[in-house]
Amino acid sequence: MPHQLQDEPLSGDGEVDLYAPFISDTILEVRTGKMKTMPGLTVKSGIDKSMHDKPVRVTELGLEGDEHDPTFHGGIDKAIHGYCSTHYASWRAEYASAAEAFKPGGFGENLVTRHLNERNLCIGDIVSISPPNPTNSDTSPPVLLQVSLPRQPCFKLNHRFQLKNFAPQTWRTSRTGWYFRVLRTGQIRAGDTIRLVERPHPKWTVERVQEYLHRNVGDDEANEELAGVEVLGRECRDAFWGRVVKSRARARRAEREKRGEGGGAGEEKWRVFRVVERTRETGRVEGFVLEAVRKLGEGKEGEGEEVMLKPGAHVKVRLGNGLVRAYSVVGGDRNRFELGVALDEKSRGGSRYLHETAVVGHEVEVGGFTGAVPLRECGEPSCSSTTRPRPSDLDIRRIIEVIPWNSQLYFCGPKRLMDEAAKETRARGIAEGEMHFEIFEADVSGDPFEAVVTNKGGKPIRVGEEETLLECLQKEFGDIDSSCCVGNCGTCRVSLKGGRVDHRGTALTEEEKATSMLACVSRGIGSITIEI
Repeated sequence: MPHQLQDEPLSGDGEVDLYAPFISDTILEVRTGKMKTMPGLTVKSGIDKSMHDKPVRVTELGLEGDEHDPTFHGGIDKAIHGYCSTHYASWRAEYASAAEAFKPGGFGENLVTRHLNERNLCIGDIVSISPPNPTNSDTSPPVLLQVSLPRQPCFKLNHRFQLKNFAPQTWRTSRTGWYFRVLRTGQIRAGDTIRLVERPHPKWTVERVQEYLHRNVGDDEANEELAGVEVLGRECRDAFWGRVVKSRARARRAEREKRGEGGGAGEEKWRVFRVVERTRETGRVEGFVLEAVRKLGEGKEGEGEEVMLKPGAHVKVRLGNGLVRAYSVVGGDRNRFELGVALDEKSRGGSRYLHETAVVGHEVEVGGFTGAVPLRECGEPSCSSTTRPRPSDLDIRRIIEVIPWNSQLYFCGPKRLMDEAAKETRARGIAEGEMHFEIFEADVSGDPFEAVVTNKGGKPIRVGEEETLLECLQKEFGDIDSSCCVGNCGTCRVSLKGGRVDHRGTALTEEEKATSMLACVSRGIGSITIEI
């Protein structure tokens, strides 16, 4: 029978030291579940799992009969999810409104333990599971599992407990649970003993991996080391490897600059791409598919670079008329991607050039891919207008009225559409953190101003009426990161130390505007003080 767990918070002699070394523990419950539609949603989940009082078969892909949403769970690295029941007392104390939901099985775990947790369990740990008092009939070798990676919480936890933005709290407090991969199949049941067999990476507890995965993402040394931990699940390892690639690229660029070989913002690596498809989407929108003439991975160029593009990526395109423009990527990778470009009636030459000149076979230079639009963690994307619909085709008010609870809104389009979206979201009191706007064009001109850069010797930079602060900083200092150049992404953010600013663009919250500004579109008033 499953070991019964107390609903009341553990106290007195029952308290568990989560930092005490793990040698052995008891599996209190074994749970499996089928995919079901979650209440109030149209998506399915296997988070609702039932206890088993009989042995359950363990396969290479997890517990027999257990179903997963492959978007977030399942597979070799995520075969079995473990969770420490001791965490539930803490959740109940912190979220009284959802206290009844915080009980074993709440996180959709397969194995419920009482002592084993993120603080005493390490990546790569190999554990055995076997009956506590084997009999002569128990001749099968114990099941062997290996800790593969921390659980990455998704938006479904918010719905599970009916708490907005709850999911990120699980990694902030290191109470996500963890995944096992299966090294030896067999049978397990509640009451079995789980024992530590081998610990190849005692330095990397699950909690410490979460520290560098989520909270301290800029530690180059830790990112390098974790990218090299072969037993770390691919999802996490790829994330660390992506940071390593970017760090190495920055180091190479800095070394070139030190040797006087350039490599600043105006001298990034460009590759030739050819238009291989062109499609009329609407009366003013053309779709372009561009493919690299020389792909990454062919020869020395691009070796070690990430190829796949993340959602929200931007790309810089150098056109034949000498202009450089940034565009949102509809989809694809760094060797082949798609753009949707609307012809702007007030085009400064970018969209007009593409519409009039970029036929199939035409070549342009491409550089500066950036995954820049900040997709909100653990939110549920509900609606995103694209370049294709006309504003009159969209009933934004209706969209907002019927969106599911816990949704994240992403609006992308021309100014008219953005103005309407901003008006309707404000009227309905939608919180700033639950929406993101990406505009196609921006007004960057204005009165001249002066910016004193305190961490560059206090040198004043003069910005003219038709210049941007970003352009002037790049002319003076070279290496200033940027991407979209219309205030959507926040890549060009600089610290604001003093003075008044005419804030433009959508990448900063009202709170962030007190200490930051977007160099690509925002303008100082009179004289301002900044750091870059």
